[in-house]
Amino acid sequence: MVDGTDQPHDGCEEGTATGESTDRTQGAQETDDEGELPPAVIDEAERLTRRAREAVDPNETEAYREQRASLVAEHGFRARVREEGRDTLVLYPDEWVEDGTVQPERIEDIDRGIERPLEGPGEADEWAVVEEHNRELAETVADTRGEVHGANADALADFASNYYAKPIEDLTGAELEEFLAEYFPRNAWPTDDQQAVVEQSVRLTYQVADQPLPGELSS
Repeated sequence: MVDGTDQPHDGCEEGTATGESTDRTQGAQETDDEGELPPAVIDEAERLTRRAREAVDPNETEAYREQRASLVAEHGFRARVREEGRDTLVLYPDEWVEDGTVQPERIEDIDRGIERPLEGPGEADEWAVVEEHNRELAETVADTRGEVHGANADALADFASNYYAKPIEDLTGAELEEFLAEYFPRNAWPTDDQQAVVEQSVRLTYQVADQPLPGELSS
């Protein structure tokens, strides 16, 4: 079931919540400042949106939307799906909205708006298969290698599914380096134990998947 365009609607015809057309995916941007969305919240908002789009039961669809709305509202944001062109999740500050419509004159910094494409490389049906595969792999790591490695494998599953819409085993060496250097420390909220073994966790994940490890980590 298609998630649809959630309220409020934009005051502009197309593009981001400001009407400027972009294809940016800004989930990996720095969002540690007060009043901004943590990357983990952006990931969860995207996951809930995809679940809403997949749901057959209208009540289930609405439940996912309500969870998403509550999640981002805690940080002073709203969510909608823009359907012009390819469907895109748009997250934007509540302060931009008046009477249910985004007011362009209230937008001081367009970069506070966040977009996540929902079609194309991460089209819903394909993404669901990838997501299930990556979660099962992370669960196997947890069952066979322990809780800490399993938590790190779960973070890797988040990264592979939500950022690249691909199986963990298909990540390139450069993408794994991005995970280790950028995504993991910023988005995974790792414990000290997790941080100490994350590279080993990646190696173990590939061992469990019975696949060679790409890039410099393979040496």
